[in-house]
Order: sequence, then C-alpha cells, then structure tokens
Amino acid sequence: MIRKKAVAGIAAAAALLLLAGCANQAGGTSSTTGSSKIDVPTVTSVDTPKDAVLPAGDGKATCSNLSLGYIGAETGPNAQLGINIVNGVKLAIDQHNKANPGCQVGLKQFDTEGDPNKATGPVTQAVSEADIVGVVGLPFSGESKATGNIFEQQGLVHITPSATNPGLTKNGWSTFFRGLGNDSQQGPAAAKFVTDTLKAKKVYLVQDDSDYGIGLATATSEALGSAKSGSDKVTTGQKDFSAVISKIMNAKPDAVYYAGYYAEAAPFDQQLVAKGYTGAFVGPDGVKDDQFIKLAGDASKNAFFTCPCIPGELLKDFESQYKTASNAEPGTYSIEGYDAATVLLSGIDAGKVSRADLKDWVKSYDKDGLSKHYKWDATGELQAPAVYGYKVDGGKIAYIGPIGK
Repeated sequence: MIRKKAVAGIAAAAALLLLAGCANQAGGTSSTTGSSKIDVPTVTSVDTPKDAVLPAGDGKATCSNLSLGYIGAETGPNAQLGINIVNGVKLAIDQHNKANPGCQVGLKQFDTEGDPNKATGPVTQAVSEADIVGVVGLPFSGESKATGNIFEQQGLVHITPSATNPGLTKNGWSTFFRGLGNDSQQGPAAAKFVTDTLKAKKVYLVQDDSDYGIGLATATSEALGSAKSGSDKVTTGQKDFSAVISKIMNAKPDAVYYAGYYAEAAPFDQQLVAKGYTGAFVGPDGVKDDQFIKLAGDASKNAFFTCPCIPGELLKDFESQYKTASNAEPGTYSIEGYDAATVLLSGIDAGKVSRADLKDWVKSYDKDGLSKHYKWDATGELQAPAVYGYKVDGGKIAYIGPIGK
C-alpha cells in the first residue's frame, strides 16, 4: 500500500519491532488470561512521505463554481468515524483554497447518520446539485451498498475512506473507488495477528448484523480455521450481551474477535470483563476509535485493533495542522478522508472540472498520498493494500505497525 522509500522504511521498522516483541514473548498461556498480557511494542512516530501529493498543489489552479461533497454520518451511534473523515476533508479543502486564490472549491455536507435506510435521501440530494463534481464517502458499507446505483446513474465519482465490505466493488459501478484495503485483506490479517502475535489458540468470533460485520466475520472466520472455538451474533443497538458472554465464558477462549462497530463493542467488552474474562478483545477499524475507550472505560485495557489505515497523529505535520483546524487529534480515517479529498482536488487543479473528467482522473490516478499509494484496479480496489495493528496503551490507541504478512 505504501511503497515510496520514506513510508516503506517506516513499515519495515515497525515490522521488525513487532517481530522483536513476538520473539520476547513467553510461551504457554492459560485459556483466559494470556493473550491480553502479551507485550506488543508500539511505534511512536513516522515521517511524512516526501513524494506525497498535498492539497495545496502549485497554487496556480483556476476554477469556478465547483464543490466537493462529503456524504456520511455526522450524527448517529457511530458518528465519530464520519466526523473524523469530514474533518480531514475540510482540512484538505481549506489548505487548497488558501494556496489557490483562483480556484475556491466549496464543500457541501450531507448527514446519513450511517444508516442505509436513511442514506438514499442525502445521496439523491447531493447528486442533483450540479456544482458537486466529486464526493468523499460514504463511510459505512451498508449505506454504500444502498446508494451505489444512485452515484452510478449520475456519473458522480466517490471515494470511500472506510467502507470495507468486499462485495462493494463487485456491482459493476464505475464511480465507486475504495481508498483502503477491504475485508478480504483485513480478515486474514486479523486472524494471523490474533493467532501468531497474540498467541491465541482459541478464538471466539462475534459479529453484528451490518453488511460490514457480516463480510468481515466471514473473511476472519475462514482464516481462523480450527483456531475458532465458537461464534455468535449480536444486533445493532443491542445493550445486553449476557447471553453471548455466557457462551464465551464456557468456551474459555484466549481472545474474542468482534466484527462490528464501537457503539456495541464498548458495552460488550465492558460486560465481558465484568464477568471475569481476562483474555484479549480484538476489534476491526469500526471499533478502533477513542469513543470505544471512553465508553468501555477500564475494560478497554484488553483491546487490540486491526485497520487498513495508518495513524494520522503520528505524522507530526498532519497532526499539528489537523489539531489546529479541528481542535481534536486525528482519529481513525481522518488521514484517509484528507487523502481522498486531495485526489479529487488535484484533479480539479489539473482542469478536470466535469464529473466525467474527474472520474477518469481518479481511474488513472497513480500517486502517493500521506497514508498510502493510490492506484486503483478496474473494479475500484487499491492495487497494493496493507493492514496495520493497534492496541490500547495508557488509555489511548497506540500503533504497533503492519500485520498479517
């Protein structure tokens, strides 16, 4: 995914740190105590890629009456993931407009609440506004599935910074581009991370009922193979997890892998720990957010995460700029939202000011961003994705480097 020298060196160093941590781990753990005690070293800083395309461009762009759209959750139970993205988009557009007085690009925001049943209205409204030539969104897989045909009918290119269900690129859409790896990569990487790095011999898999959770659970389950000691399902909005927790405690796993979002993962982990579970709790990108720690409290100490994303807060220039603009630290997918907007802005700067021309620009794009190299295949998938690991350390999410290799 990140192939230029500056970032490649970072990934290699992180991998060596991860391997060194594994080499120092003690073997032999009890069935419910070992995995969360594994000492996986963290990576505390990375360098900004020297060849990354930045939204300011050369400052010579000319355009008029053009806008980008952000369509996705700004409210709702998992709104923080959408807020992280739109803040990254805002930063990119602000930097572009400050550097290019002759090309002031607007931003129009449409809130879907992350709900597939509510997303069609905002998307229909957005595609009807002629000045919108490109969109960053939608963040979640279910809403992306529900609205892809609307974008396709209007020829409006959109880059999702976070929707990972593999089936989204199998619909024949020419307007859909995924700005990260999908769950066909994340699931096997997560399984390898749990069994190889966390040394879990028995893994209990729990999934929610979203398109995201279902797709991720399928990919992870297949990769776990005989290490999967049991599985169960929960529903979006569920508050009481006592039934599934009873099954988990009886199974005595070393790790629980949860395929879903933080709104349910946090109380689930909290209730799990309260019942005496002391193994690892592992969640994907939908769980990897500071809100998970806030909602789960001390129970979050046992948590690890997988994500096809790198931490924006470790890119010091980006972190400083983002914090100044948003009065918050970069979150999960903040930097991917920034990069996605930059791809579209660079097309506008190159004179691709119609929907058709900007779609073709993205289709043939082949450049570094801050988070990865952006080049898509014919289906809208990145050609070189990667997956990374994180853990809760001192009440914060800490980066531990690339996983699954």
